[in-house]
Amino acid sequence: MESLVKKYQQRFRKVREEMDRWEQLQSRLISLFQNASSIIERLQVVQNPKNYDSCDIRDAVLRKQLDSLQAILVSISRTLEGLHGVVLFLEKMYNDGSQFARGGSDQLTTKQLQQRVGIKPCLQDCLNGLMLLYEMHRSEYLLKLSLSSALSTLALRPTSSDLSALHQLLVDQPNIPKEEVQSIFDTIFAEEIC
Repeated sequence: MESLVKKYQQRFRKVREEMDRWEQLQSRLISLFQNASSIIERLQVVQNPKNYDSCDIRDAVLRKQLDSLQAILVSISRTLEGLHGVVLFLEKMYNDGSQFARGGSDQLTTKQLQQRVGIKPCLQDCLNGLMLLYEMHRSEYLLKLSLSSALSTLALRPTSSDLSALHQLLVDQPNIPKEEVQSIFDTIFAEEIC
């Protein structure tokens, strides 16, 4: 049983690395989102012919702003792909762990899943932790995907209040409390803390 717990702890070390990657991608997404929002807000001013002596200048400035916005939206899309990659990794870790514990010819009983070896976590704690991390990050990814879609839609008819609300919603994220993620890791690596 102890060797099984050690295998799960190795999985959690990989998961911890992905959590660091998630944080980096989250910071990047917020920055890109802010940049896109700024350009969208400027588009109203840029499009106003009263602000220019020549239509050629207005068209050039507008084209440059739209090109920049397009590049940022592509970067947002790539960042979201990275976040989705983390979610897929967590799903795979959970599914593999679940299959590992419940599959095969030597399927573990509920009692074996809940058995503790010293201060090490039980296998059920490991499975529950993987499932919780996966579900939290999947929900968060879907929210970020929705916010990005809304940003693209707002580019066509921007309002400052809507942009601010979307940005605030993104900044107020993640809905994943760091303390909760840390407590999952603390449970899994209990013997290393003591």
